[in-house]
Amino acid sequence: MSKSPTQQLRIIGGEWRSRRLRFPAVDGLRPTMDRVRETIFNWLQFDVAGARVLDAFAGSGALGIEALSRGAKDVVFLEKHPKAAIQLKDNLGTLNATHAQVWAGDALLWLQQNPQPFDLVFLDPPFGKNLLQPAIDALTLLPGALIYTEYETVLAPAWPANWQERKSKTTKEFCFRLFVVTD
Repeated sequence: MSKSPTQQLRIIGGEWRSRRLRFPAVDGLRPTMDRVRETIFNWLQFDVAGARVLDAFAGSGALGIEALSRGAKDVVFLEKHPKAAIQLKDNLGTLNATHAQVWAGDALLWLQQNPQPFDLVFLDPPFGKNLLQPAIDALTLLPGALIYTEYETVLAPAWPANWQERKSKTTKEFCFRLFVVTD
């Protein structure tokens, strides 16, 4: 029996800096690139330590694992694809990440059933599935919460009135933005 192909990601900074982790080659799974993660965590350098983090549509878990490596208090990973969720659990075990939990199922369903607030939310849904807007609409956030979004440039999400943009970058293929909840 042949193993399914795997790919690797590298943790950029923090406790597990330079560690490499495997993730399955699953259709639509695209970990946030190293240089983009570096930019994001430069933006968040004073906000991650001690934060409660939600990595919705986690995929490889690159963003949430990076947050754990940099001192996040705990991270909830939401991942629908079974192979990706299993590998994410294995990777967290390899890192001995005790302040993390993986929920293997539909992120939108989880958001609707768990209206708990987080300090930092990563929203990087699979492209072409129209999941960003429903996820934005399902979030429960308190003032001061930070939200990172990554999405195709062709989308024009309706951002909530109380989300103030802190930083943003756009490439030909995608946009990434950091917001803070104002009230």
